Amino acid sequence: MKDTELLTRLDDIDFLPVFDLSSDGIIIVDQNGIIKYYNKQIQKIDDLTSKDVLLKKVTEVYDLTEKDSKIMQCLTSQEPIIDEVFVYRTYTGKIVNSIHSVFPLYKNQILAGAACFIRDYKLLEDTLFIAASQNKKVHAPYSTNFTFADIIGKNPEFQDVINTAKIVSNTPSPVMLCGKTGTGKELFAKSIHNLSSRNKKRFTPVNCAAIPENLLEGILFGTSKGAFTGAIEKQGLFEATNGGTIFLDELNSMPNGLQAKILRVIQDKKIRRVGSLKEIALDLKVISSINEEPYKSISKGDLRPDLFYRLGVVFLKIPSLNERLDDIELLIQHFIKKHNKLLGKRIRSISPGVKQQLKEYDWPGNIRELEHVIEGAMNIIESGNVIENKHLKDNLSSFPDHTNDQIPARYIPEDRSTTTIKPRLYQKSRSSSISDIQEKELIQEILLQTKGNITKTAAKLGISRQLLYYKLKKYQLKR
Repeated sequence: MKDTELLTRLDDIDFLPVFDLSSDGIIIVDQNGIIKYYNKQIQKIDDLTSKDVLLKKVTEVYDLTEKDSKIMQCLTSQEPIIDEVFVYRTYTGKIVNSIHSVFPLYKNQILAGAACFIRDYKLLEDTLFIAASQNKKVHAPYSTNFTFADIIGKNPEFQDVINTAKIVSNTPSPVMLCGKTGTGKELFAKSIHNLSSRNKKRFTPVNCAAIPENLLEGILFGTSKGAFTGAIEKQGLFEATNGGTIFLDELNSMPNGLQAKILRVIQDKKIRRVGSLKEIALDLKVISSINEEPYKSISKGDLRPDLFYRLGVVFLKIPSLNERLDDIELLIQHFIKKHNKLLGKRIRSISPGVKQQLKEYDWPGNIRELEHVIEGAMNIIESGNVIENKHLKDNLSSFPDHTNDQIPARYIPEDRSTTTIKPRLYQKSRSSSISDIQEKELIQEILLQTKGNITKTAAKLGISRQLLYYKLKKYQLKR
């Protein structure tokens, strides 16, 4: 399809009803700053109606000059403005703390106007479960029902992590969880909280990567009236969670300057709101998480070493799914049972071919991706009670394609007497495949050559690391 044809089709689409459903306030102006569109959310934010503002210039509706207005700045520079904190006042006197993003609009490469997306600071706080109102008694709205019993897995390494997490649940020391996306870091954090003596208090998760950098300090520490224009007295997350557990997810995404302030809070066990001199004593269990090896984050400058030493007093590394493939059948049955209830299905199991595929897949999304695959496959089953190969192909195209439940082709050396492997692909048919004894010997031989290096061994054998782990377990081989 040509680009011009696509644009013609897009011109026929009415986007405005969709904009009215947006949680962002949206203003669209022409090239002169005259308001042409004003959605329902911005009407709520500004306490104005569309009749009050349409066909008026933004400097008439807001107590701003052309130099101050983000919309007019964008029209002048023709450059986008992204996620800028902005405090403005409407002509009726309402003050709004917001995050502005403004984008120039063009027609036939000529400036036609601008689209402004406005997020209300207060609404953002509510959406992110930020700090309860001081006028309301805080119960434990963010505690959860997750416990260690909900964590599925019998892999010995995984069980060691669970047992250690149970032991440290009632200690005051900080806990740092390390694991890739989808390994269940937040589930561990919630389970630690619920096993602790703090389980009647608040559990507050904070996604450090999801909150704009320029808002994070106020959200965590709170604000004091007069700290900046429009600032009000408000608790931060640390203060609101006092006595409970705070979970700093993706800590290595937090700005370095703020990491230094977090370190001071942890060391002093005191907090000061932004713009205030008053110190508030804190009693918190701090759980944090990072999504890569700590020393890698430190070397990249993403994680302060002093903060790691303080928050990583107890360091728990959660294995990725491809490191505990022996748990995959347990997880599959768990997800089948869960989604049978949700979807009203009666699926019992998966076929041997699907089982083989799932054990050989790389699982970059870990357990979260596995659940996605099982749920997706269950949705498209029209008859029968077994998940088969055909139910996966449209759901996740990156699976290796094995038909008739056959094992994939492997590489075998032409000359076993040399230290360099010269691979030769053998046929898929079972009659031409090497025996289990030959395969075991071959893996042992390559492991010796590579001194137990899994990546190099898998490369020489022509198989994935995940399949190699499976074979090591199958033949009870040690690296």
